[in-house]
Amino acid sequence: MKFFEIDWQSIFVPTESLFEIFIRGTIMYLVIFTLMRIFRRQAGSPSIADLIVIVVIADAAQNGMAGDAKSVTEAVLLIGTIIFWDFFLDWLGFKSKFFERILEPQALPLIEDGKLKRQNMKSEMITYDELTSQMRQQGIENIGDVKKACMESDGHFSFIKKEENDEQHPSNGKKKNVVN
Repeated sequence: MKFFEIDWQSIFVPTESLFEIFIRGTIMYLVIFTLMRIFRRQAGSPSIADLIVIVVIADAAQNGMAGDAKSVTEAVLLIGTIIFWDFFLDWLGFKSKFFERILEPQALPLIEDGKLKRQNMKSEMITYDELTSQMRQQGIENIGDVKKACMESDGHFSFIKKEENDEQHPSNGKKKNVVN
């Protein structure tokens, strides 16, 4: 009865060098990270197309990472290698301003003083409709009401409204910002 036979050796005994698996995982992680950092569009949460790209990249990279690996031990080491590099790069960005600038993109201004920064929108392929949709979700109707809008490093949009009431202060003739 083959149904109940278990080949424990093929489950746990590696068929590849563990160091080779670590090197393969390292190379593939860093290549995928670099490509995703350069070509990834970071507007909001991932779309269906983004998820498909990630799955296809993972499937394509699997052979480069695992080679002929078949055991659970090799798979665990490979997953551990990928998690290690993800954690290490996050830690490096946290500890070093230099690496933070390399690993995390700066906030990208999209609106300044009610005026669109079209070149920045173009560089991230953000349409006017996408930007105004994000504004509406924040309760902002007019671009003229926005002091500054940015696409943050995590892909989310942030908006700072202009002061609503600027009134002349009666005692000195200077403008005073009134907060309601």
